[in-house]
Amino acid sequence: MDVTTNMTRDVPRPLAGTIVRACGDSVALRVASARLRALGCVVEDGGAAPPDAPAGRLAAVRAPFPGALPECAIGWSGPVRVPMSGEHDVQAACGIMQVHGRATGGPRALPIDYASVCAGILAAQAFTAGALAALHGRTDVAATTSVAQAAALALTQYVAVATAEPGADRPARPARPARSGAARTPPFRSSDGVRFELETFDAERWLWFWSALGAARAPIVRGWPPFQQRFATATCELPPELGRAARGHAYRAVRDAAEAAGVSVLPIRDAAPPPPAPASPWRLRATAPAPAPPFRPPPDGPGPLAGVRVVESTNRVQGPLAGHLLGLLGAAVVRLEPPGGDPLRGVPPLSGDSSVRFLALNRGKAAVEADLKTAAGRDAALRLAATADVFLQNWPPGRAARFRLDAADCPSLVYAHAGGWADVLPEPQPMGTDYLVQAHSGVAALLGGPTLMTITDVLGAFIAAEGAVAGLLARARTGGGVRVETALIDAARLLRSAVHSPVDGAARAPVVSDLAAMAADPAYAALFETDGTAAYSRAPWTFDDAREFV
Repeated sequence: MDVTTNMTRDVPRPLAGTIVRACGDSVALRVASARLRALGCVVEDGGAAPPDAPAGRLAAVRAPFPGALPECAIGWSGPVRVPMSGEHDVQAACGIMQVHGRATGGPRALPIDYASVCAGILAAQAFTAGALAALHGRTDVAATTSVAQAAALALTQYVAVATAEPGADRPARPARPARSGAARTPPFRSSDGVRFELETFDAERWLWFWSALGAARAPIVRGWPPFQQRFATATCELPPELGRAARGHAYRAVRDAAEAAGVSVLPIRDAAPPPPAPASPWRLRATAPAPAPPFRPPPDGPGPLAGVRVVESTNRVQGPLAGHLLGLLGAAVVRLEPPGGDPLRGVPPLSGDSSVRFLALNRGKAAVEADLKTAAGRDAALRLAATADVFLQNWPPGRAARFRLDAADCPSLVYAHAGGWADVLPEPQPMGTDYLVQAHSGVAALLGGPTLMTITDVLGAFIAAEGAVAGLLARARTGGGVRVETALIDAARLLRSAVHSPVDGAARAPVVSDLAAMAADPAYAALFETDGTAAYSRAPWTFDDAREFV
């Protein structure tokens, strides 16, 4: 695992002085160990994984602050009553194969240890949150998680839709087998053989782009709904005329048409090395030398972040899921939304008056509406942020400065930005979205072509929440504000650098082909909760009183 462990000079590593014993050798454990080293821990080899943590265990044996010592046990099945003993089993039994394979005809394994990498981030996050709780006198800092629980959380939006609309996760007609170079699903191919991804959230720009390439209006219009919805459905069957239009032009002409239309295009880089690692996986920087207000969690609050208040201004997947994770750890989360509320609230299917996709990422959060394009709205946002410990946003570059809601405007907080590219690409940057990041980073090539499952959005959210927790611990130990900068490209880098297990051969666990049936199966009851309309992933950890490490 290639993770740089040096923090930026102005923020001491928040877990410096902590010694951790790591037992086991799974990808999840290696990812978590590398993250803890980046936070300042010395990680010692503790031998084989114990029976109660078959994917590994991390336990602090010494810490620079008094109180309970945090730990995290990692399983494979966790609370699921289906035997699993590796990444392939988890992908099969928890629905990852089902979602990844939708676009190409049936369940298909991701050729990367995706669930394990997610579990490693969740384990490091739980350990760090436990250290913060221990610093404030709590004893419930012994976390337990599993690769299966990480997989369920990664699929929470898909499960919500499948359970609200049974059959929605299966194609309306028998899926056709994938064909080499098939044009019905992105990526596209130019006449000079360049495979590329494109992105826009604007129907008019979509129309301008394809019209410039000579496509007729009817297939352009037919193609917009599946293209727009591919983030939610993990499928994208486009009219073949669009693929033919792309193949009629060299990539330079495609790029020129995209630039004129305001559409982002990037080639799929077949042999790209991983982007260079930043000095810190979360780019922690000090923002204010003045002491922050003292943190006093209520003694009976649930979760290691009880007493923490988060204000978020986010949309789509990465930002809201990061805030949701902080809420699952016990923080009180307030969403800052535009007048009329987040547009995603009204996207079917609905549970009551809210979209189940929105609820999968935002249930339990309060909401305040403010128009940040006005002085009154910005003032309201600043007043709200002044009540918080964390301000989380996923705006594109430049918007925070225009709103006058940048880290310098919230100096005593943990100011967390969940972005797309960080400083990997120069300005003006393309849109920072999942499929473009997969294309540029080499993840798409690693997979044999991009997956329409939103793997970097979800993992990017996990990393953003991890960074916010690290920032909270740094703030608690130094008394100063902290800026946290994470990006989807960090998720791609981690997927590129993780050690991958072979996925050849059949999984020993059953392959899930129906997410609604999985969520209704009593064997999976510990993974999901329901509001009567849809099922959603539960918190991926439990926290108990610390026990002595042997």
